[in-house]
Amino acid sequence: MSDKLSNAQIAWRAAQDIEDGAYVNLGIGFPEMVAKFQPPGREAIFHTENGILNFGEAPAAGQEDWDLINAGKKAVTLKPGAAFFHHADSFAMVRGGHLDVAILGAYQVAENGDLANWSTGPKGVPAVGGAMDLVHGAKRVAVITEHVTKDGKPKLLDRCTLPLTGVACVTRVYTSLAVIDIDAGRFVLREKLAAISFEALQALTGAKLHLQGAVTDLIVPEV
Repeated sequence: MSDKLSNAQIAWRAAQDIEDGAYVNLGIGFPEMVAKFQPPGREAIFHTENGILNFGEAPAAGQEDWDLINAGKKAVTLKPGAAFFHHADSFAMVRGGHLDVAILGAYQVAENGDLANWSTGPKGVPAVGGAMDLVHGAKRVAVITEHVTKDGKPKLLDRCTLPLTGVACVTRVYTSLAVIDIDAGRFVLREKLAAISFEALQALTGAKLHLQGAVTDLIVPEV
């Protein structure tokens, strides 16, 4: 095990908390990896805001049907019972509270659950997209992310400094170092890598980490 989790391992850990039969929307990019790691005996129903419910794995190279894509413009396959629908109907599902879980990436998360996950910069997706609707339409919103930025600055803060996607919407954050709940406006540490001390983790976090019951080791397989 390295000194932090890989993106695939973070996605694996987030997948373990998705209940059987849950309706799930995965954010573009890194969060799409969560679909690969459904636990045995459980099957989520994946929704994409461009109009598919119950899509499956990516097709083999050369077997793509480019009429079947997700919101990130990646080719998908269909599972039995899959449905197509208009973009407006898709957002009616989102805004109507019919999704159980939304899992997104983040630039910043605040201790009160505020989320900043979009950018108009040259390397960012140049619009907030469906995230603004998803974070207030889904029953549970989780974030998967590196614990710190590429230059070592905290991504978990007392207050976000970037434009917000949603206010007080995130309930759990899965990072490369820990699993942290947002409870009553506080970061509550639930799991951490055994190799990092609480003090070292706190030094990499831009808001106070609270302890509430036992903190368990964050253990994931090599994936």
